Amino acid sequence: MPLSEHKRVVIVTGGARGLGRSIALKFGKTGDRVVVNYVSHGQDAAAVVDEILRAGGEAVSCKADVRIAEEVRTMIDETTRRWGSLDILVNNAGITKDRLMLRMPEREWDSVLDTNLTGAFHCIRAASRIMSNQREGHIVNISSIVGVQGREGQASYAASKAGLIGLTKAAAKELGGFNIKVNAVLPGYLQTEMGEKVSDAILERALHENALNRVSDLREVAGFIYHLSLMSNVSGQIFNVDSRIL
Repeated sequence: MPLSEHKRVVIVTGGARGLGRSIALKFGKTGDRVVVNYVSHGQDAAAVVDEILRAGGEAVSCKADVRIAEEVRTMIDETTRRWGSLDILVNNAGITKDRLMLRMPEREWDSVLDTNLTGAFHCIRAASRIMSNQREGHIVNISSIVGVQGREGQASYAASKAGLIGLTKAAAKELGGFNIKVNAVLPGYLQTEMGEKVSDAILERALHENALNRVSDLREVAGFIYHLSLMSNVSGQIFNVDSRIL
């Protein structure tokens, strides 16, 4: 059972693979009810659900494109109809299309911003309507150290993640009166499918900048997010779960 007093209802966007998968499994295996959101990896999402169910937890998968506000609202509505509440939202869905700005087509810029930033906005707006009525909730946004430091060849990703940090702070101030916590986590470099797409030079730099000279651990980051979700007096904060010094 979770350390919280009741079975919480959790939505993890982009929960089928990578960090999202680890987060969904952490919440699901500790007794929370989990919605594993996906947009194009239904089999992977089903596998996450199956693993949670086999561990004695409760979970369902839900296809919804976070870029489309109506699909997000439908996902939130289906969640509350099924389980009666929404306690935690983890905005993990994200993409990257690395390219120098001079060579970047506008469609690539738009796709990254639409998913990483506008998608999070859609989810926060829809979830906060439920959470405000409950007078309770916690939203965790997955940002990136690149949104703080910037990085050549990652202008769209850096802009989207920097925007997500600003959105986190603004949402925390707007929603705090409803007892809704909003925080952001910078998980560090992870050996996921997205992480494997970066160049050897970027990986080498990440390791060089890391005080411990190693990449982040998926389970450790997921565990941090889980414990953050249990905290009742922390909001508007940006947590760097990494050993690269800001």
